[in-house]
Amino acid sequence: MLILHSFPKAYAFDALEPLKSTVRSGVSVPINFYVERLETQQFSSRDYENGECEVLRSAYAKEKLDLVIVFAYPALQFVAEFRDRMFPSVPIVFVMVAPGRIQGRNLWPHTTGITIPVDVRGTLDLAVRLHPGTKHIAVVAGNSEFESYWLDQTHQELRRRADELKVIDLVGLPTEQLLHQVSTLPPHTVVFFELVPQDSSFPVISGYQVLAAIAQLFPTYCIHNYCFDHGAIGGSYPDPDEQAVKGGQLAARVLSGENPENIPVVHGSATRVNVDWRQLRRWNIPESALPPGTIVLYRQPTAWERYEKYIVAGVVLVVVQALLIAGLLWQRARKRKAEVILRESERRFRVMADTTPALVWMCDKNGDVSYLNDRRIDFTGRDPKAGFGDTWTAFIHPDDVRGVLAANSHALEQREGFSKEYRLRRRDGVYCWMLDVAAPRIDGDGKFVGFIGSAIDVTDQKLAQEALEKVSGKLIEAQETERSRIARELHDDICQRLAMVSQDLEQASEGANGSSNRIMDIRERCTEIVFDLQALSHELHSSKLQYLGIVSALRAFCQEFSEQQSVNIDFTHENVPLRLPPGVSLCLFRIAQEALHNAVKHSGKREFTVHLLGTQGEIELEVRDTGAGFDVEAAKTSRGLGLMSMQERVHLVKGSLCIESKLNRGTRIITRVPVGAVSALDAMAENVGRT
Repeated sequence: MLILHSFPKAYAFDALEPLKSTVRSGVSVPINFYVERLETQQFSSRDYENGECEVLRSAYAKEKLDLVIVFAYPALQFVAEFRDRMFPSVPIVFVMVAPGRIQGRNLWPHTTGITIPVDVRGTLDLAVRLHPGTKHIAVVAGNSEFESYWLDQTHQELRRRADELKVIDLVGLPTEQLLHQVSTLPPHTVVFFELVPQDSSFPVISGYQVLAAIAQLFPTYCIHNYCFDHGAIGGSYPDPDEQAVKGGQLAARVLSGENPENIPVVHGSATRVNVDWRQLRRWNIPESALPPGTIVLYRQPTAWERYEKYIVAGVVLVVVQALLIAGLLWQRARKRKAEVILRESERRFRVMADTTPALVWMCDKNGDVSYLNDRRIDFTGRDPKAGFGDTWTAFIHPDDVRGVLAANSHALEQREGFSKEYRLRRRDGVYCWMLDVAAPRIDGDGKFVGFIGSAIDVTDQKLAQEALEKVSGKLIEAQETERSRIARELHDDICQRLAMVSQDLEQASEGANGSSNRIMDIRERCTEIVFDLQALSHELHSSKLQYLGIVSALRAFCQEFSEQQSVNIDFTHENVPLRLPPGVSLCLFRIAQEALHNAVKHSGKREFTVHLLGTQGEIELEVRDTGAGFDVEAAKTSRGLGLMSMQERVHLVKGSLCIESKLNRGTRIITRVPVGAVSALDAMAENVGRT
């Protein structure tokens, strides 16, 4: 797309960017814009026009232009005349063309656009309104076709006021003569400046310098808005951004495929008065004299507007300082009150801590002990004036120091409450078991500042627990011993005697006549009893567990149990060591027995899974069924002997027992036992094996 201006850069269309963005938003393909500026004031020379035509034709001979947008009537007339030579059949959209330029004539082919109202009357009314004593209107213009057209428009308006105003034409004069003529103008004269600046016509004094010089002598107005910021007071002008947006919309429609001849010309909206605030001040024109809706440009901010942010900042600063001072005084009073309350609270805490039967201590966020109550000092017998430091560890049993320090270090990292058990030396040299519970301390800002803890003597509970474990071990040992004795009696005595009876029945059947079948039936029953007693003997005490290990013992038991109960047991094992501590093997074997018995009795299924898994330092046993399941919590409260027995066995080998079951969702019993720990069942298992 080529945008062609009628005038040089100084008089360029200043709303080019809105036009471009409007076109881009209305077309889905990328657009390349080219911009050219003409000096149409020199188009009075035919050679100049032909030269411009050749320059543009050569410049865009290799470009396929889709649209040409022309700015103002001189460029429109030029493109329409030379289009066939420069841009054959390329559509044209014009902007900022006065309606009188196209009124009553047919548009050129493939052409549409938007007109712009040039309010000569409005500018003249503004000049007379702001200068009530005006008697003369001096019109400064050039000889170009563009300037001649607007000079005629100005004269038409001035003829309407011929009785009030006298016209002085300063048209086509050289710069020196023009400035001299202006200097001789009579008082009460207002200048209408319609001279279009040219880049090449005033090599010594530019058109804008001429305008500034005239504006120093007389109030100056322009019918076009290029005079702003060069001394002119203002005029009545249309909105250039509106021209840009509407022109861009027309261009987008043409680029989208519409025929320009089918798009009617759009007429611009009304004008608004624009004035330069600086010139109002120069000519002592009050703003109250301006018409309603006037746009005042270049307004200098007032002292309040210039320094508003500093004044507001200063006031805010003073207010903030006053508030801070009041806040500090209030905070000081509050701090004093808080200090009194804190001292009272600390006194109550020390009284409570020193009278409680527990041993109370505190440490900071680094773990250094900062407080020990009197009960703690009396318990160990340490000198209360000796300080704290790390000397408190000297009273802990040597075997427990590492565990206590590790627990403290982990708690300081996590900053969460914790508890630990350790042995603490009493003043008489006796070590007592202590249960120490600690909680984190948080200050008023929510920051972690250490721990506070209390320890109580649980030696009696520990001794009772150890005694209970010994009793439990003795009971299980007695149970295993009795099982071993019964198994030995069944295997070595009852089974042998039944075997001899079976042989006697076989011999008797050989000498008998009619009753031989009956005797053979009795013999077969005896044999079945022998097999059942052998299975019961192996269940009570498995010699394979002692000599072949847990895997062989469990495999044999699962096979015998399957045949005896007519069920299917899938036994698997993985990474199980060949030799395990006797207590571990015995514990796993008994739990598997009890779990399978319960599964057959309560699950309602005939298929079960037993899996042994060896991991680093641990053996895991899993017994699973898909049967009826049960309520685990209810089973624990009922205190059934089966679950109690399994829990006691696992506890004695320092293992864990997990029971997962839901109604109609099956049951999983998972036992994990460490293989490195020495348990109370090891010696018991060895004793039982020897017996």
